[in-house]
Amino acid sequence: MQHFTLPAAARILAMAKDNYRTQTFTLAARLSAQPGQFVMAWLPRFDEKPFSLVAADPVTLMITAVGPFTQLAHTLQPGDSLWIRGAFGKGFCVAPEQRHLALVGGGYGVAPLLWLARQQLAAGRQVTVVVGARTAADLLYLDHFEQLSARVPAGRLTLRLATEDGSLGHAGRVTDLLAPLVSAGHVDGLYACGPHGMLNAVETLARQAKVACQSSWEAYMRCGLGICGSCEHAGKILCLDGPVLSATS
Repeated sequence: MQHFTLPAAARILAMAKDNYRTQTFTLAARLSAQPGQFVMAWLPRFDEKPFSLVAADPVTLMITAVGPFTQLAHTLQPGDSLWIRGAFGKGFCVAPEQRHLALVGGGYGVAPLLWLARQQLAAGRQVTVVVGARTAADLLYLDHFEQLSARVPAGRLTLRLATEDGSLGHAGRVTDLLAPLVSAGHVDGLYACGPHGMLNAVETLARQAKVACQSSWEAYMRCGLGICGSCEHAGKILCLDGPVLSATS
């Protein structure tokens, strides 16, 4: 396994379309990393952006076309190169005593949670995945979680869905599904990634129920090294102190 301090060219092995604006890129590279860490992806003479790792062996990235960099990345083809450096930051850290986990993803925040789910199921834990988005068309990785569920003993992985417009699953927010699980004592660890408003709501639930919670926070990261300070959040420099922070830190 490797760590790239400087950008290194990684050949694109495959590109899979996830929804109308999202693709998953599989690269010919391997990194030493944990779920929740990120890499900086670079297109020479254009720009560099941070992306959570979907996997590290091989390096796998979810790229949603929401701006010039990601739109340009979507024009690449297998065989082309995407330059990466990393992995950076602190990932999720599950305490040994936690046996029943809830993984909560909003929008493309599900990216690091698929890897975390695989890892924790392999460790023998029970996992509930709560995925939310604005509409059914915006939900991501449902097929991956369903395939994962089919490969583990029945009941070990539960998938729950929420859409704000009610087009699939619960009509509402992920916290509507999460709150009863937390209040009933069905989970002893919360792990979340998504929009800041969702993370704030999940952390509020966790504090009220005194359940351990870690959240992966999105920010505008420019250097990935803690130098520029552009990713400051609540007194933390996310590329170094995060992007995963404990709700009590």
